[in-house]
Amino acid sequence: MTEQNRVWGLADRRVLVTGAAGRIGSVVTRHLSELGALVTALTNVEDDGLKADRIVVGDTRSEADVATALEEVDAVVHLAALPHPGAGTPYEVYSTNVVSTFNVLAQAGALGIKRAVVASSINAFGVPFNPNDIRPAYYPLDEKIPADVADWYSLSKQNDENTCRMAWRRWGIDVVAFRFPHVNSPEALQRQSDWLKEDPAGGVREAWAYLDTRDAAYAIELGLTASLSGAHTFFVAAGTTSAPYETEALLDAFAPGVPRLRRFAGREVPIDLTAARTVLGFQARHELELPTLSLPTDGPEN
Repeated sequence: MTEQNRVWGLADRRVLVTGAAGRIGSVVTRHLSELGALVTALTNVEDDGLKADRIVVGDTRSEADVATALEEVDAVVHLAALPHPGAGTPYEVYSTNVVSTFNVLAQAGALGIKRAVVASSINAFGVPFNPNDIRPAYYPLDEKIPADVADWYSLSKQNDENTCRMAWRRWGIDVVAFRFPHVNSPEALQRQSDWLKEDPAGGVREAWAYLDTRDAAYAIELGLTASLSGAHTFFVAAGTTSAPYETEALLDAFAPGVPRLRRFAGREVPIDLTAARTVLGFQARHELELPTLSLPTDGPEN
């Protein structure tokens, strides 16, 4: 994306990052600070290592804490969430996530803040954590894929995307929601790849997708600065899978009855990344360097 396609730069702009001490949040605060942004970090834990010039220790469900964090803020990055169905009771996971997103966006919108970036999840379409024996409706996954939700975390992320649309319609705040896949450090992603080498069936529901935390921060940078209006949802992922096998072979073995809207070359991730690439100019910069192996016919059971 060229500078002409950016609505504004980040230098000397104050950006609130919620969940700033988390896996993605800590990388985002450092990245935005290095770009010259003034970062307010809202976190529910003390963290002396945060690269932010203002730190607010509080709860994103609290109206008072969020109001304090939003003082003099130009844009918002909302990452705070319980990130897994097992991160608390069903009530805790669902209520924490939806109340936090509503609280942050409603207050930001009412204050006249013009841009927010929100962490949704690949789980917003419901299949990865679904307890039933299902597969995606088709490959590549895209933003219009039918949802089949049967867990409270995925439901919370689906509702977060609805909150983004409501906030834009109500207050005119432009919102970018990212359907992140598994996001982690290079070392952790390599461990995931080693696991998928032994059990490739384990990645079929989320298309063997991954994203380096540095690329998540880069996507958020683009979401903050892109010249767009409205509420937008984007899949973002590395262009390759985290399994060391050809994508077509993986789909033949583990999703043989699922329609494919096109063919996939090599280890190409079976997610349609066109929207993020064309609207935001996003393309992952950090991909796993893996061999492309033949999928064993006598390998692990499906």
